[in-house]
Amino acid sequence: MIQSIVAPRQMIIGGGSLSRLGELLKQFGLSRPLVVTDPWMVSSGTVEKCLEPLRAAGMTPMVFHETVPDPTDTVVAYGVSVLQSGDFDVLVGFGGGSPMDTAKAMAILAAAPSGTPMSTFKVPFAADKGALPVVCVPTTAGTGSEATRFTVITDVARDEKMLIAGLGALPLAAVVDHELTRTVPARTKADTGIDSLTHALEAYVSKRANPVSDMYAERAMRLIGPHLRRVYKDPEDAAAREAMMLGATLAGLAFSNASVALVHGMSRPIGAHFHVPHGLSNAMLLPAVTGFGLNHALPRYAEAARCVGCAASGDADQLAGAKLMEELRALNRELEVPTPAAYGIGADKWNGLLPVMAEQALASGSPDNNPRVPTTDEIMTLYSEAYA
Repeated sequence: MIQSIVAPRQMIIGGGSLSRLGELLKQFGLSRPLVVTDPWMVSSGTVEKCLEPLRAAGMTPMVFHETVPDPTDTVVAYGVSVLQSGDFDVLVGFGGGSPMDTAKAMAILAAAPSGTPMSTFKVPFAADKGALPVVCVPTTAGTGSEATRFTVITDVARDEKMLIAGLGALPLAAVVDHELTRTVPARTKADTGIDSLTHALEAYVSKRANPVSDMYAERAMRLIGPHLRRVYKDPEDAAAREAMMLGATLAGLAFSNASVALVHGMSRPIGAHFHVPHGLSNAMLLPAVTGFGLNHALPRYAEAARCVGCAASGDADQLAGAKLMEELRALNRELEVPTPAAYGIGADKWNGLLPVMAEQALASGSPDNNPRVPTTDEIMTLYSEAYA
């Protein structure tokens, strides 16, 4: 079987690696960066960690900081207007998934004729063209966006999270520096950590899995499994932070080459309609969705349990699968993941949107990669199961 594998052309990984950002851009002949980040990165002064190595390399970086959680098509369009008003040759996405996804979407939209809506590029469209290269610098260990050919942008008018995929969203390069995660709040560490675990697990059981994505996914799970609780409980645990950061990037490489599945398909509508952070909505769904598909890919789920470390190498597949289910439930308890009801989402509004959310989940294409492909009614049942 022929496989098409994609990855950034260069990745600099390790503590303190951000200091080499300027050198990295110069290596590719780039010198006029627009840094895409969020308001907190600017107000806290954290963005200076990104700007300093660029200035040290003789560059004069500009900053676009109007990104929002769950990036929107309106913010992307505004970002493109800023991009086109200056003389830039590279976009640097600095922050969590939102700034990185915004930078990717800006590159794609800027390559299109003026007035083209972002919705033009949602799957199944192949968004393979970007106006500028994108370099990503993640500050959380979760989204893996620094290594993927995906970006997710909300269509404000339709309350729809659009999956956009293609080489235009694939970063040219990335700098993965775990020292940037030291001050990340515990809630964010939990949500982004479960997000990265979901990426690896879904890539591993995806119908589009392949030997290369398996290699990334297995290693990611072996890094994330033993360290997720540690990094949540102790922000000073440098070894755990380093393992989680590398695990998140490897999980990104895994799902970039195998695609995600039903959890992500169902998660995006929750984020769009109720503004639940992406990693948290994944965590809300992960046990129920895993249970739904478990027996349709039991050997894969069982091996995932062994990689995560909740099952022994000698455990039979049925036992290992049961241990994986208990581990996912235990993670949600210990990392204090609320149900949608506990999060404050009203039952009437939740139930009223079930048909719309199920339709949007199916339309994303991600559920088709699941070991057990659901019907609309089955997706609504899973939403109801996860609610309380």
